[in-house]
Amino acid sequence: MALTLAELQAEMQDHVSKLVVDEFRKSSYLLDNLPFDDAAYPDADGYSWTYRYYRVTTEGAASTRAVNSEYTPQEAKTTAYTVQLAILGGAFEIDRTQVNTSVLGDRIAFQISQKIKATRALFNDLFINGDTAVDANAFDGLDKALTGSSTEYGAGAYVDLSTSAQLDANYKAFLDAFEEWLGDLDGKPTAILGNSKAISRIKSVARRAGYFSQKEDAFGRTVDTYDGIPLVDLLQKPASASPVIPIESRTINASTVNGLTDIYAVRFGMDGVHAVAPQNRQALIRVYLPRLDEPGAVKKGEVEMLTTIALRATKAAGVFRNVKVQ
Repeated sequence: MALTLAELQAEMQDHVSKLVVDEFRKSSYLLDNLPFDDAAYPDADGYSWTYRYYRVTTEGAASTRAVNSEYTPQEAKTTAYTVQLAILGGAFEIDRTQVNTSVLGDRIAFQISQKIKATRALFNDLFINGDTAVDANAFDGLDKALTGSSTEYGAGAYVDLSTSAQLDANYKAFLDAFEEWLGDLDGKPTAILGNSKAISRIKSVARRAGYFSQKEDAFGRTVDTYDGIPLVDLLQKPASASPVIPIESRTINASTVNGLTDIYAVRFGMDGVHAVAPQNRQALIRVYLPRLDEPGAVKKGEVEMLTTIALRATKAAGVFRNVKVQ
């Protein structure tokens, strides 16, 4: 069953939990808009949460036929995936004498907000860069899932949008390639994802082509769009100045090219890209407040999220490689 954080927030009875979920929604376009399938179940050993789904890897075809002839048989194909939910979050400690005595105001609320910010950043990072071969406690992200897929574009070349002059010279060629890439997806994307420089370059291209517009999100904030598709900056990795989607040097046709990054497009949906929650949906996001009424000088609090993502159809997401942005 599809679940959104807005629905989860409405169901919660605890006021603090409601505020925590609301903060996750406000601080993350992904988390506020991704549907969650609350169907993950605990393993028999009780040490992990498992989710099994099928990814469409070959779509069904259709054709005409002549009278007294048969269709050429062709079957859609799926691949089974079993994934484990990742446990994201963090803990903090505070001396009981420091509660409500800081220039920062409520130190517990401050620490909780910082853990929410870090957990959101970690989710964004895993959404793109997660790799269970590197971190067994994480989940696989889109970069790994889309490498070598039919919706990976431009892996062997690059387009230069690094300056205003390069934008003027190359935006039409980029636009043609960009539209071709978007057309390879199985529907109009819900969002285009990038880092701040990539989003800036797309907006510049969109303005030149007349595709730039703005709209409001659920919280009344202005969202920039390309042809009506929200442009989402995934910001920085947790506790870091490095963008989630890196800008780096790569070897293209035996030459080193600096300042290259990637752009992602995703279609959210239970048949596209979605997140996963436990069967007990209240366990998706939890906050554990310090117990100030119990003995012990040092109090501990935690914020935690239990989730992963699923790519139901390969063509529900794509990556445009090697855009030179600096």
